[in-house]
Amino acid sequence: MVSLPRFAAATTSAAIRVFGFILLRWVWVITSTLTYFKCWPINLPKQIPGWPFAPIVVTSLVIYLSSVSSLSQDTRLVVDRADKRGKASTKRTRDSSAPEPSDSALKTLLTGLPSKRSPFWTRVTALINVIVAVLALDFLLRGLVVYPSADAAFSRIGYVSPTTANLVFREPDTAQLPIVISYQEVSQNPGKWTQEGTVYKLDNTTDFVASVKLKNLNPGTHYRYALSNNKTGNFVTSPRPGSKEASRMSFVTSSCLKPNFPYNVLSHPLRVPGIEQMTEALAKLPALLKPSFMLFLGDFIYIDVPLRFGSSIDHYRSEYRRIYSSPSWKYSSDDNTAIDLPWIHTLDDHEIENDWSKGNKTAPYPAASDPFIHYHVNANPPVPAKPFAHPDDVTYFSFVNGPASFFMLDSRTYRSEPGQDDATILGYAQLQSLLDYLTTPEPAGVYWKIISSSVPFTKNWKVGTTDTWGGFLKERRTVLEAMWRAERELGVRIVLLSGDRHEFAATRFPDPELRLPSEQFQPNTAGTGVHEFSVGPLSMFYLPVRTYRQTDNEDVTLKYAPDGNSKFGLINIAEIADESGTLGRSSVLTYSLYVDGKLVWRYELSVPIGGKTGIETLLPGRVLEDSLWPETWDVPLKAVAGKLPDFGGFVVKKATAIIEETLDRFQGTAKIE
Repeated sequence: MVSLPRFAAATTSAAIRVFGFILLRWVWVITSTLTYFKCWPINLPKQIPGWPFAPIVVTSLVIYLSSVSSLSQDTRLVVDRADKRGKASTKRTRDSSAPEPSDSALKTLLTGLPSKRSPFWTRVTALINVIVAVLALDFLLRGLVVYPSADAAFSRIGYVSPTTANLVFREPDTAQLPIVISYQEVSQNPGKWTQEGTVYKLDNTTDFVASVKLKNLNPGTHYRYALSNNKTGNFVTSPRPGSKEASRMSFVTSSCLKPNFPYNVLSHPLRVPGIEQMTEALAKLPALLKPSFMLFLGDFIYIDVPLRFGSSIDHYRSEYRRIYSSPSWKYSSDDNTAIDLPWIHTLDDHEIENDWSKGNKTAPYPAASDPFIHYHVNANPPVPAKPFAHPDDVTYFSFVNGPASFFMLDSRTYRSEPGQDDATILGYAQLQSLLDYLTTPEPAGVYWKIISSSVPFTKNWKVGTTDTWGGFLKERRTVLEAMWRAERELGVRIVLLSGDRHEFAATRFPDPELRLPSEQFQPNTAGTGVHEFSVGPLSMFYLPVRTYRQTDNEDVTLKYAPDGNSKFGLINIAEIADESGTLGRSSVLTYSLYVDGKLVWRYELSVPIGGKTGIETLLPGRVLEDSLWPETWDVPLKAVAGKLPDFGGFVVKKATAIIEETLDRFQGTAKIE
């Protein structure tokens, strides 16, 4: 029979290595599955995806070292007794005892069990477990302890219009006050500096963050700004509406970033590899394709990954400070740094709490919203012209840039619990504002309505579906019908952009009014319909299983690319002449997918300009390039693994139904008796 110390040593050694690996590389793989199956132990927090692993690793290490120490003491005791009895006695003891299992070096390294024959390999395997636990603690604590970032100081540009630019900066050193903000045009003969304003007070009420609007700027002009605390940066204003330059634009979009994740012991704890890969990729683009801004679709911080340390305002603020203290913002081989790219933001769950659906009054939302407002909302675009709520209570935004108008949804603040008949993901005011936006004709020269959502619009993701628009199908249908109507009647094309899933998927939503042929509904085919491009993470893990698949004719798969720790989309819109000569000129949108810094897929949509407009003139989209790696032998295995939640849910439902039926029969029999 195996002794208790040996059993404890073997099981805790396995726990250290398995859960340590999950913590450092795949923190959600098991927890997302447990959450889906509703198999969480009753006392564990259900909303914190990385919560169990760090305590498990540390506790297992303590038990493991205690067990190994106990086994080592037993071994030394046997040896001491053998020495006292002499060689003959030792021989008799060995002969009379049960045969000992062989203690090979491989067995010791794999199981973690101490070896009586080789103390060296015992020390090595113990050292391996200690190193794994130390790495887990390093990932957990180094950034928090070594880089508290209370003294973080930075400046950045947010939303930029033809004549204004929103500037946000943080300066905790009050000796730098007052902060004077100035700007000038960047040209061969730069003009004098224009002073925009002076900030006299910064304090902890805003975490020492202030925002300033630079005004009276010239459209389509390159500017440099400077603060009196030596913070500087560059930006380019949007083109004048109706001008030739306003017929084209480029921007990038992504979601989800976490410093030093997946974990690298040699990396700076605040380094964000995805930002650096994106910076390198964008630096190689020609001038006409350089993006004007980043549309970041949520999970800028991960308050609960790998472990939530608190839910106070300062805990949330410290996460923002650490992100903005990352050296990756300044990473560049030239003057194009990520911090000089204007970023505009939407809110998602990990900036509050995993799968958040409890409104904007319940804790910890009020604490979470404080830094989001100071660091991001104050730099964002304006609220819609008709927000259907007081502007001070609105966290959804709308703006026009060149040939496209944008509506940035907030899918967290106003949502209710999913799956109910009256469930809402937008709330009444935001839904009405979105519907008003969809029914309003665009000004001349604007051919695209681009709607961003922090969570996917498609229901094709089969794990965590209720956290997406798949949990709010009634409201989704209302919005889809408004989108189809806009494409039929307004001569515009609708494009949806989303994030959250740590995977890429492009999906079409064909208009049922068009009565399309069956081939238009086949998976992995280009075609007509409202298009969604969902991309992420910018810098995080990707799921090793396949969780996205088409199951009906409503959500048609266009492309699915789950692998890659860094993904972003580059959207370019430009006017081109139709080669066939039948449609004249068209406004063409090209979506380019980058995975780990490399262009792997491009897709094109178009809107005819001038002449007849309407849904019949919107040509099907087409794939321009597909250099994604071919599917290998493990893809079917990953696909089967992705279907396990569905199978598990089916088994649970069947078992529940059988139990309920048995109980009903038992109760019926009891009543008869």
